Amino acid sequence: MPLRRPQILILGSMVLALLLVLSGIRPFDRITWLLEVFPILIAWPWLFATYRRFPLTSLLYVLIFCHAIVLMVGGAYSYARVPLGFEIADWLHLSRNPYDKIGHFFQGFVPALVAREILLRGAHVRAGKMLGFLVVCIVLAISATYELIEWAAAVSLGQGADEFLGTQGDSWDTQSDMFFALIGAVSALLTLSRLHDIQLARMANLEAMPHSFGDTRHS
Repeated sequence: MPLRRPQILILGSMVLALLLVLSGIRPFDRITWLLEVFPILIAWPWLFATYRRFPLTSLLYVLIFCHAIVLMVGGAYSYARVPLGFEIADWLHLSRNPYDKIGHFFQGFVPALVAREILLRGAHVRAGKMLGFLVVCIVLAISATYELIEWAAAVSLGQGADEFLGTQGDSWDTQSDMFFALIGAVSALLTLSRLHDIQLARMANLEAMPHSFGDTRHS
């Protein structure tokens, strides 16, 4: 039996809390860890605060928690030192640890579906090419904003921001970060739009059912 949304939210939060504690016990750099997990500390309470008023699809909850794990691993090791990144670099014969690109891929992949859900459920735009265009624009705006935050951290923290930036000497790191976010957004739209539509339709049908049948929105 598939898990219901409340179960996914509660179970995911329990796992997230454990991993957050583990990642913060002895991170490579405490400031880097705080900067990397800060989005989690904002989004996590927000998921609970908005659950009854605007619950998300199960697909989104799963993807948000997966994104959080990517951020915590990057915060614990620093993106340039994640062991998985070194394994990928050896396998693909890369000159740098590519784990930060995985993070930026997720920065496009997950927000793309968040934006898609908000736009569709709010009837801001109909499904079609314009929806995809706006989703990609939103993702690129988020990615550009994050790069501005990184720039602000570099200016305010000086050398202390090197681990957070994770450029590894790449002068085009900012542009490639945004490009991977773009790849993530397009990948999400191409691979998960149909599943997302199915869950959105199911949610709409459940919300339209008479209240006499009980609260079925959690399925």
